[in-house]
Amino acid sequence: MSDSCIGVRIGNLLRKLEEKRLDAAWIIQPENRRYLSGFTAEDPQLTESSGSLIVGEEYRLLLTDSRYTEQAKKEAQSFDIITVKGDLIGEFPQILSKIGCKRLGLEDGYLIWATYTRLRDRIEEQGVKVELVPMGSVVEDLRKIKEDQEIEAIRASAKFIAAIVKQMPQWLTPGMSEKEVAWEIEDRARRSGAEGMAFPPIVASGPNGALPHAVPTDKKIVPGEPIVVDVGVRLNGYCSDTTRTLFLGKPDRFFLDIYKVVREAQLKAIDAIRAGVSTDVPDKVARKTISRAGYGQYFCHALGHGVGLATHEGPRLSPREPEVLLPGMVVTVEPGIYVPGKGGVRLEEMLLVRETGGEVLTKDIGFYVME
Repeated sequence: MSDSCIGVRIGNLLRKLEEKRLDAAWIIQPENRRYLSGFTAEDPQLTESSGSLIVGEEYRLLLTDSRYTEQAKKEAQSFDIITVKGDLIGEFPQILSKIGCKRLGLEDGYLIWATYTRLRDRIEEQGVKVELVPMGSVVEDLRKIKEDQEIEAIRASAKFIAAIVKQMPQWLTPGMSEKEVAWEIEDRARRSGAEGMAFPPIVASGPNGALPHAVPTDKKIVPGEPIVVDVGVRLNGYCSDTTRTLFLGKPDRFFLDIYKVVREAQLKAIDAIRAGVSTDVPDKVARKTISRAGYGQYFCHALGHGVGLATHEGPRLSPREPEVLLPGMVVTVEPGIYVPGKGGVRLEEMLLVRETGGEVLTKDIGFYVME
């Protein structure tokens, strides 16, 4: 990532901090940290152990420990690297005092209470005058609109997972378990060069398809039943996310009807997406279509979400907290019908929001009823 790109992002952040009268921001969320610095390390838990940023008008600091120092120097060349030898929280107040920070913005949507209270107590104990201020989703809001290089990275990730799903008719057979199908997808993705899966694959057949976030089980796939496959990969840091509902052999009439309703709802929602439209509008369009068909009670989640460095990020296509879609946003459109005890159907596309409409990024997969 170029220094100029990092500079633009930092500049945008600093303007937001000025609006909130903050001297600096403490960045620990891995996606935000990568977005602002290029540093790619990740933490398996909600901690700041691999590294965190302090960003202010006069300084760009990356705090890490010796395990990550060389990586930080290589990846975050716009930042001054500080290798913390002891307890970061214990040393943090003096670092803030040294740079003259009086009001520090915190990622309150990510920072865990235990870390916050430790930091607050250490600041009080050491007599450093720093006010800790929740700053909300400042960086996440900046990430909603993708730059050209991000769009190309997401496009490549979408194309990658589309190719994996498109191959499924070549190897998916009755008698395979959901776990085996999930592993086959992940194995093919990794062997083809994915950094990893964007999230654990969802493979839900028959009645299990009524669970929107089902975990693959030992259940064997049976001809004629719906198989919900929701998968995505991470490629060059950026995620993809797509869902298809497949059938081995001729589907039951009940599920074929549901499939048609979901597809109609999806197409109408896609047609409603363009810059300037409120995020609740496509959701209402899809929900209305499904409700008119008599399945409104079985559509139990929002229509979609943003995708980028994280699988789920802003904006949300939802009735709650609507906002205006802007050019450069990337969202999913994933209506579904889930009937307890029977199964479900979900179809999901990724779209790039443009002035004139939504560009579908996952359209090359196709839709399958496999005889």
